Order: sequence, then C-alpha cells, then structure tokens
Amino acid sequence: YVQCFCKLVKGLVKQHIDSFNYFINVEIKKIMKANEKVTSDADPMWYLKYLNIYVGTPDVEESFNVTRPVSPHECRLRDMTYSAPITVDIEYTRGSQRIIRNALPIGRMPIMLRSSNCVLTGKTPAEFAKLNECPLDPGTFVFKFLLPILAYSVKSSSAKEHIPSVWFLLLAQSNLFLNSVRLSAVTTSLGSLFQCATTLSVKNFLLMSSLNFPCLSNILGVIRDHQKLVNTFRIMRRAGYINEFVSISTNLSDRCVYISSDGGRLCRPYIIVKKQKPAVTNKHMEELAQGYRNFEDFLHEGLVEYLDVNEENDCNIALYEHTINKDTTHLEIEPFTLLGVCAGLIPYPHHNQSPRNTYQCAMGKQAMGTIGYNQRNRIDTLMYLLAYPQKPMVKTKTIELIDFEKLPAGQNATVAVMSYSGYDIEDALVLNKASLDRGFGRCLVYKNAKCTLKRYTNQTFDKVMGPMLDAATRKPIWRHEILDADGICSPGEKVENKQVLVNKSMPTVTQTPLEGSSVPQQPQYKDVPVTYKGATDSYIEKVMISSNAEDAFLIKMLLRQTRRPEIGDKFSSRHGQKGVCGLIVPQEDMPFCDTGICPDIIMNPHGFPSRMTVGKLIELLAGKAGVLDGRFHYGTAFGGSKVKDVCEDLIRHGYNYLGKDYVTSGITGEPLEAYIYFGPVYYQKLKHMVLDKMHARARGPRAVLTRQPTEGRSRDGGLRLGEMERDCLIGYGASMLLLERLMISSDAFEVDVCGQCGLLGYSVQKGSGTHNLLSVVQLCQW
Repeated sequence: YVQCFCKLVKGLVKQHIDSFNYFINVEIKKIMKANEKVTSDADPMWYLKYLNIYVGTPDVEESFNVTRPVSPHECRLRDMTYSAPITVDIEYTRGSQRIIRNALPIGRMPIMLRSSNCVLTGKTPAEFAKLNECPLDPGTFVFKFLLPILAYSVKSSSAKEHIPSVWFLLLAQSNLFLNSVRLSAVTTSLGSLFQCATTLSVKNFLLMSSLNFPCLSNILGVIRDHQKLVNTFRIMRRAGYINEFVSISTNLSDRCVYISSDGGRLCRPYIIVKKQKPAVTNKHMEELAQGYRNFEDFLHEGLVEYLDVNEENDCNIALYEHTINKDTTHLEIEPFTLLGVCAGLIPYPHHNQSPRNTYQCAMGKQAMGTIGYNQRNRIDTLMYLLAYPQKPMVKTKTIELIDFEKLPAGQNATVAVMSYSGYDIEDALVLNKASLDRGFGRCLVYKNAKCTLKRYTNQTFDKVMGPMLDAATRKPIWRHEILDADGICSPGEKVENKQVLVNKSMPTVTQTPLEGSSVPQQPQYKDVPVTYKGATDSYIEKVMISSNAEDAFLIKMLLRQTRRPEIGDKFSSRHGQKGVCGLIVPQEDMPFCDTGICPDIIMNPHGFPSRMTVGKLIELLAGKAGVLDGRFHYGTAFGGSKVKDVCEDLIRHGYNYLGKDYVTSGITGEPLEAYIYFGPVYYQKLKHMVLDKMHARARGPRAVLTRQPTEGRSRDGGLRLGEMERDCLIGYGASMLLLERLMISSDAFEVDVCGQCGLLGYSVQKGSGTHNLLSVVQLCQW
C-alpha cells in the first residue's frame, strides 16, 4: 500500500512539482486577468490589453532570434538557467487602428525539472540516459551558479482570534465544495512558498504526508448540535462531495467548530475504522496488488482519508490492527511512516535513544556515496563520491521506497567491539591497513575550475596564450608544464600548487576611450592566469570548452583527488555513533577470529553504555546472520527481523547465538581472554576529512591596516589567541608568554621616527647610504 502511495506521489517532491504546474498553468493566467488592461491619462483612446499568457518549453538562443531546445544537463555544464520564455497575446491601439500581436516574449521563467513544461516529462529511463540525466532524480531547479536542490519554505497557518461565547462554524471560501483541480500530496501555491520565513525542506516531511490549499476563514453562523454537523461533514467528504484535504475539528474550550482549508497544514492518510474493523480488507489489498485499484480509488470510495493535526485531536488512531477497540476511528497504514526519510534509513531506530537518531538524521546528509547515475558526466562545484559504495546488509522499507539501495552512501564493515591500544578512546576507531589498501573508505573528491573569455566595449577581448618557454631548454617553465600549445591544461595531467590551468591574458584598457584622448593603436595585455590553489596535488579529469548565456567563451576543468582514509578522518554508523580514525594497524597485528577473518574496524565498547544504541548491536547480529544466509534482513522501525530469529540463524550455521567469536591476538598470537562481539555494520564515511581542515603557520602574511596576521585557512592566516585564552594566561601568571604572543609576535613593528618632532616617518630620506635621523620626516614642522 505504501509503495502504491509513493508511486502516485512520484517521490518526495510531488508537492513542489504540482505547485509549480499549477502556478504556470493557472495562477499566472489569473495574475494576468487581474491586470489585463493598461490605459493612458494622456490619450483616453489608447489602451493595451493582455489576451493570453503562456509559459513555453526551455530553450536557448544560439544566435540572433534563433533558438533551440535545451536539456538540464547542458544548462549545468554551461552555467545557464534552465528557463523557458513567457509569451503573451496583446491587443492595443495605434491611432484609430486596433492591433493584435501574438506570442510576444516578455521575460523568462525558471523551469522545475519533471514539471509539465520540462523536457524530461514522460521520458523512459533509456531516454533519460540519452539526455545525461539520472532517472532517480526527483526534480529540482537549475539556476545559474546554483546547482543544489532549492529548499522550499512552508508557511504554517497563522493563529486565529476566537470568540468563546457560542459554537461558531468557520467556513472557507465560497468554492469549498468544488473539487480541486488536481489530486496532489502537497497542494500549496508557489507564491506563498516564497513569502515564508521558516525553511522546511522535503527531508523533514513525514512519509506519506500532504499539504493543502491556502484560503481565508470567516464566521459563517451559529449551530446547536455541533457533533451532528461534524459527522455529516465527514460523511460528505468521504463520499467525494468535499475536497479530501478540507478538515473539520472541534475546540471544546473555545466552543468552536473549525473547517480548515488553509495552506501549510500537514495532512496524512489513515485507514477508516468502522465497527472495530478497518475499511480496507484483504480483498482490497489483493485488487491493489493485481493493479485493479490504485490509491485514488481508496480515497474516492471512502476507505482512506486525509487528516490534519487539528482533526487528529478528535480521532483515536490505532498503530496496529490488533489494538483496535470500540473507540478507535482510524488505523495507521504503516507504523514506520511516522518517521521521515532520514530517520527511516536507520535500522531498528525504536531500540535507540532519541538523540542518537537525531544525530544520524544530520550526519546522514554528510555521508559520501553516489549522487546519481550521471555523476561521471557532471562538472559540479564540489562532489564527494565513494569509490566502492555498497548496499546495507540490514535495510528498511524506507530504503526500498526511496531507492537508497541504488544510490548507496556507505560500506559494510566487519567490526570487532573491543579495546585495542590507547588509540580508540573517545569513540576513535582503529582501522585495518589491508582493508584500506583494498579500497575501504576510499573516496573521490571532484572540484571544478572555470575561466571565461569576454569581449569588452572597446572591441578588445581576452586571450589564451601558449605556455612560456625557458630560454635555455626551450621547454615550458614549471608553472606552465601541464599546458598544451593552446594554453589550456591537458586532461590526465597532474597539477601542483600554483601551477597554471589556463594562461589567460586580458587587455589593460577595457572601457571605450573619451573623444580626443590618446589611445595606443595596439591594446596592451596583462597576465591573469587561472592557477591551481591547493596543498594536495590533483589530476585533470576533463576539460570542457563552450560558451555561456552571454556568449562568452567558457572553459571548465574538473579536478580529481583520490583519497584513502587517514588518521583524523570522520566515520559514522547509522546510529549516531560518530568517531575519527585514531590508528591504522597492519593486518598482521590485527586480531582475527577462528575462521581467519580480520576486522576492518575495531570499536571501543565504552561507546555503548552511555549512548544506549541497542539498534547497532542488533544490526550487527542481523548483518552477521544475513551474510551467513545470503539474504538481507530488515530493521524497519516498529518491526523488522526479530532478534530471536536472527540468533537461531546464527546457531544453525554453527556460530554463537550472541554473535560473539573466539578471537586471537595478532601481536602475541595468544587467544584473548574474552569472547568478542564480531560482525558487519554499515558505516558511512563523512565529508569531514583532516586534509581539508589541517592548518598551521609560523610566519606569513599580515593585514595592512592592523599589521596583525590574516585570518582563515584559505589566506594562510594565524591561529588567534582570543580573549578567553588571554584570560587563562593572565590567571596562570605567564606574563612573558603574554608579551611574546600579544605584542612581539603580533603588534610590534619597526618604524622610523623624526629626531626633532618625534612623529612617525613614512618617507625616509637617505644620505650617504645611511638614514639621516635628524630629517627623517619630509613634512616636519621644524
């Protein structure tokens, strides 16, 4: 049933796509109708009238008035906005003549991917591959210089002023009983979304949740039997006479009945319970499986209905069918849909402490993995890709619903829960060097560099010059070693810090000269090369030469770094158990079990008692049993594989029912005194790597104004001794350290002083090779 719902809503962005479609097909016409006629005070007979307005399909203008269709992939590569023209039909007067013009362009509209005007609509996976698009991408915007997903804002319903004297019926707009123009999971207008102040991304929506239309409320009348009204209203809604997103609720303290159809209300579908039995029977489910029914049929037949938060207060909702009693009004479709997408990826979350699940919801977005099937064809600003991503051995139903298996973000690591050396304290991990050699945790970091060649108003333009040759050897100098003859770096070359990627030159004068001013006939050029800045060497993955929307020459380079885990890199399991690599040990020194298996990761057992992540312990058991059985286990919230069944699988294969193994020390060769909890756990490599954060400095650049060291790693800045550090040194009494840090190493500088007036000198006069201290300052008052 949940799969049918997700198939209907087409992923997690249907509310955005439907809202955008409604805006460009309906709302924009309403806006035009509200302002359709323009008149003039100077000429009462003149007018301009808008007859119709259209939003076309995305295109790009290649030359003067010559356009062609464009794909989202091409817009990403060429730094263009994926937009379509807005055209209007107008009628206006010229003298006594009435003129009608059709398809007159007045602007452009950014187009959301997968919307009705997008070229990807209705395409098959094979056609997606031809367009260099990932079929699993649910749909986003592509803006110039903005590649990530645009997170919408959702406006919550505002508080209403109540009059707690009599029962009131609050009714929405006059078209309340009209059906909506479409059935959608989230049906909010695009205008209200951009006026919101609170950012609420799709990832925070509950699974199988919906929003509704915005509209205003007003007092309709006074009633005596409010419960009869509420029951009649719900019967009409289930029969299809009222839109399914309109809710009715009572507030006993205010003695009011609220009929809500305003925007921003989160709605969820529930199975209706009648006479202590759910309305959806096994026969309905069989027809659903065979394709005779879909989710809309359940709504229209009154088997399922949407409830918002206000109406849920009046309902008694059962989590399981066997818990239904005489007061139950609704039944949850699936208990795990109470959780969102990020929390749904956690196996056995109901066995973890709540903050741990919250931590994983944040860290799951920082995990490296696969971004899409087209990741090798993209030139994004920054991409973190895992070299060997794997499906988790213990998965959930949410993982299957959102296709996380097809784009995974982690690896199954064999974990031994034991204390090994002193380098595993405070959640640090001990990694197996042989596992790293085989590719565990290896990642690819892609960055891009770009260069544009412009044409200026004085008819000069930027140039790309060839590499500079050494006069003696006639070979390119070191900074230009990776350049081809055209002055652009070559794919496959290794680039080091401060080497040139594009040898660009621009004219010194770019503005049109004034009349009468002397201008050299030949423009002079200065070097403005695009150089590589980075402490670690990179490789040129690919070079693309094209043009952008302004017809400027565009050169984009994709730089690649292959990184293996090192001490300080951050890892995390799916239970909020994060830690950095504390030690990398050769395999011969690692402990091994009686089957000869060495762990990939050694984790300190002190991370379990205080965190109480029992779900991780069960995941290890289920993963171990799944490896032995050759199948995946489920750790879905409020369900999943039972621990008892998993333990029986271990016993059947000759393993300890608790998941513990007999382990031998790799250093002494003697068996360890205790049995070790040993098995596979799905680990994520996070984007926080020590290579990107490590920074130190002895001497370096200083700011001109304050003469103090610059700030920031990118500017080779110093490490600031702040106010709290200063207070510690004062309390300790380290006066000479304070003097050295705060004065000698920071503020002290040498300057010439006039011997007569005592002013600081800035223009030194030299006499016979030495400073003349008596006349140092030129503007001396003496």
